[in-house]
Amino acid sequence: MSALPRLGVNIDHVATIRNARGGDYPDPVRAARMAANAGADGITAHLREDRRHITDDDIARLGAQIDLPLNLEMAATDEMLRIALEARPHAACLVPEKREERTTEGGLDAAGQQDHLARFVSALRENGTRVSLFIEPARRQLDAALALGAPVVELHTGAYADACNEGRAGDAERILQDLRAAADYGARAGLEIHAGHGLTYDSVKPVAAIAPVRELNIGHFLISEAIFCGLDQAVSHMRTLIAQARGGVAP
Repeated sequence: MSALPRLGVNIDHVATIRNARGGDYPDPVRAARMAANAGADGITAHLREDRRHITDDDIARLGAQIDLPLNLEMAATDEMLRIALEARPHAACLVPEKREERTTEGGLDAAGQQDHLARFVSALRENGTRVSLFIEPARRQLDAALALGAPVVELHTGAYADACNEGRAGDAERILQDLRAAADYGARAGLEIHAGHGLTYDSVKPVAAIAPVRELNIGHFLISEAIFCGLDQAVSHMRTLIAQARGGVAP
């Protein structure tokens, strides 16, 4: 049995529900604590430019009140860099961001934005934050991550998850092959490989089974499932599926 991938739980959409009516509940910090108690290995939160879900105060409270590593998803902007340098999260994942999108659509074009991204990667690393780039499973993007000095990449699994959800088995298998090849290539080059976006109970196992993948970040599905069974059960079951994919039992 190979080592189990860590599970990072994205709690953005707890804040989405809170912000729909204002007020203080449901509290994403409480959700982070529940996820931790259910076996999560880390907490992920995306502080967007428009603050549509997670807020600056959420980031401050997560950093102060949660013992698990905090992974801050952020656009490569001066505002977000300032916040990240002050908050000093365990990790920062640079992601593309468009104001009009419903969720992060596609990976960061690290290959086409190396000059822009270089100072963000450098500043975050010098401040003691582990930097990852959220990219498509393509060699040119992996090569760009290496050139930038980012030690971690998170492979965008959205296209694979969409194909699974829509019953396009052939497309799902083709994209999965791309994910496997990218993970192998990146790991051999010395990158730590993470993966995430859109994964569900039904689609997570093939990705979790990719040997070089060290971490999976999953959010929207877990928060959605929690409406019906509770966040603790949703996280626990996802952990079990990840363990099964590696031939083991969830701790």
